[in-house]
Amino acid sequence: MTPHPPIQLASGRRIGPGQPCFLIAEVGNNHQGSMDIARQMVHEAARAGADAVKFQKRDNAALFTQAGLCAPYTGANSFGPTYGEHREALELTLPQLAELKAEAEALGMVFFASAWDMPSLEGLIGMDVELFKVASADLTTIPMLRRLSAVGRPVILSTGMSDLADIDAAVRALTAGTAPVALLHCNSSYPCAPEDTGVPVMAQLRSRYGLPVGYSGHESGLAPTLAAVALGACIVERHFTLDKTMRGTDHKASLDPAEFAQLSAMVRDTQAALRTTTKRVFPAEQQCAAKLRKSIVAARPLRAGQRITEADIAAKCPGTGLSPIHWDAVLGQSLLRDIPADAQLCWEDMETAQHAVGR
Repeated sequence: MTPHPPIQLASGRRIGPGQPCFLIAEVGNNHQGSMDIARQMVHEAARAGADAVKFQKRDNAALFTQAGLCAPYTGANSFGPTYGEHREALELTLPQLAELKAEAEALGMVFFASAWDMPSLEGLIGMDVELFKVASADLTTIPMLRRLSAVGRPVILSTGMSDLADIDAAVRALTAGTAPVALLHCNSSYPCAPEDTGVPVMAQLRSRYGLPVGYSGHESGLAPTLAAVALGACIVERHFTLDKTMRGTDHKASLDPAEFAQLSAMVRDTQAALRTTTKRVFPAEQQCAAKLRKSIVAARPLRAGQRITEADIAAKCPGTGLSPIHWDAVLGQSLLRDIPADAQLCWEDMETAQHAVGR
């Protein structure tokens, strides 16, 4: 399938092959429902090198059944005695998200969010976010995908918990309108074992859909994410926290600011390492070659007119003279002048060699 061109965001950023990897700090609900923590997370994400900061928005009455809201929820990570109260304690309002959007954009980042229900999606549309995220949980929520398709702004779709038939249906719904679409390969386990990340699946998604493909990582470390970048991920999303020991289920599978900064630097280095695709000698290597490689030198004093034998020459550092790659071409040549021991030979010293090979 012919690849789609990079996605152009309203802020000017481009997402796709050939562009810098779009690095997303996924705050999710790790702000614990606190605006102060959320604001701090935005600033820490910017300092750590994130291109974008992502939140989540839920209208719990629209998202859950009444029975689900009233279900007891009293575990160690609970923020309320029922699941509904727990979820409400973790929720930020749309005006609060709008304030965080302004702060993120002032810091040079893209702000966006995952809407988990239609009222939340309409709220984000009204907030004029430039990018939407569909969580893996909503890959099968066709009405939401159709609404996003009709809006026409760029959409990133996570593909965790999905088989190809699910993704086929979701991509059809999203691409029916004008919305540019990118896919994220992910495994929705928290945390995900490295052997379960399946980062080569990105190639299958890229080939099947022709869309920009990235990686949403839920592993504890960095290695699978860097492998994904090496395999061409144009987007990387990792969960972000201020403190991995905070109460909540996502913190342990998240990166703290120091870890995210390390990842950011390594992602940029990984992409830099992929830029040169043909073998060549780099300028810095030329200095090494001059110092470490060898030149053909006289193994003993040589006289004009004698023919060079194996016993007459040696290969010694530095590599500033005639390379021993021409060893066979030098053997048997007649010298035009005397050569002292250890002196480098050159083509001009030989009667016919300069005509036999290039210099």
